[in-house]
Amino acid sequence: MQLTIIKTFISRFLILFLSFGLVIFTTNMWGSEGKGTISIVIANAAAVSFFSSIFSGSSTSYFASRFKIEQILLYAYLWSFFIGLFVPFLFSFTSIQNEYLPYLIGISVFSSLLSTNIGLFIGTQNIRRFNIYTILQQLVHVVFIMLMVYGFGKKEVSVYFQAQIGCLVLLSVTSFFQIIKRCKVSEISFSRIVAKNMFEYGWKTQLSAFVQFLNYRLSFYFLEYFEGIASVGVFSIGVTFSEAIWTITRSIAVVLYSDVVNSKSSEESVAKTKDSLKLTFALMIVFVAGIIMVPSEVYQMIFGKEFRDTKEIIFFLSPGICAIAVSDMIGHYFSGTRALKILNIKSIVGLVVTVVLSFIAIPRWGILGACFATTTSYLVSSFVLFRKFYSSTPFQWSDYMISKEEIRLLKYKLLKK
Repeated sequence: MQLTIIKTFISRFLILFLSFGLVIFTTNMWGSEGKGTISIVIANAAAVSFFSSIFSGSSTSYFASRFKIEQILLYAYLWSFFIGLFVPFLFSFTSIQNEYLPYLIGISVFSSLLSTNIGLFIGTQNIRRFNIYTILQQLVHVVFIMLMVYGFGKKEVSVYFQAQIGCLVLLSVTSFFQIIKRCKVSEISFSRIVAKNMFEYGWKTQLSAFVQFLNYRLSFYFLEYFEGIASVGVFSIGVTFSEAIWTITRSIAVVLYSDVVNSKSSEESVAKTKDSLKLTFALMIVFVAGIIMVPSEVYQMIFGKEFRDTKEIIFFLSPGICAIAVSDMIGHYFSGTRALKILNIKSIVGLVVTVVLSFIAIPRWGILGACFATTTSYLVSSFVLFRKFYSSTPFQWSDYMISKEEIRLLKYKLLKK
């Protein structure tokens, strides 16, 4: 498990590098308003993806070893097209960046198709291929943007979305051909049992994920309403740093989820979860401390004068960033063992905190109010998960401390590899 985590960690570090390169480019190219527009449209696409993921994403991962892949693909692909067209159509009745609706549809459909394929890689424990495609999502997107801006001279914000759609189409098609090699056309069929199980598992998992997404992104919409689109752009940089850290720690969560789903022993699953907690906690201390130590002038130099408050935003978000990263391990444990009720509870509790505090804090303190609402929500929802997990297993401080023996063993395995 440790070597798989390390390989996934390295791939996520490459993703982190590419993500920051893209953020730096977009802030300097389109400023705070352009960054705000990108953040809102991508948030809308993420909202659509939670409905799509009822049959794709984690649902395909979970059932990849339980049902025929041909049947899983049939439902996942049909659902991806339906939701990718229908839910963005509902967005057209709002005033949230309506001019980018065609791009929202393209991103929604093809990101769901790719999510289905990647989910099958996770479910069949093909972590290597999962790592490759997660890296390519960032790399190809960056390459396409560079080609459109410097090759064809396009300067509009829409370039970001056009490049992303091109990237998703390419990767969806290539991953599809890799998966279809293992499938038999004669096995493609509708099954009520498969549909019922996937829907039941999918909506329960995605209800929690969608509500949690609102915890992550609702502040964007409140900020746009109370402070304007430029404030969303500034605040989104701080959120980008938190999600960059989560990108790395969630590499551990992906491996943990794959192990728990395929595990036959609850004791083994708990032990692996505690190992993941330990590693995640150690990484969080290092990364958050490193980010906070960077002088404010560096952030201003990199992102531009409009983003001079980036360090302050990250500082106020950091307690919540740590809490979410560590509690994500417990969340993936509960998801892998189908204990989905607690995930819904913690997400709903966090959402209530976000809504109440956003109405109070954002009109009064603006971006810092959004930081306060977001961090409080993260801490409260994480506490719910920790309390549930440790009500059934003994709490030990050693769950979060890496021993010298573990470091020695890890070093030995790396050298041996």
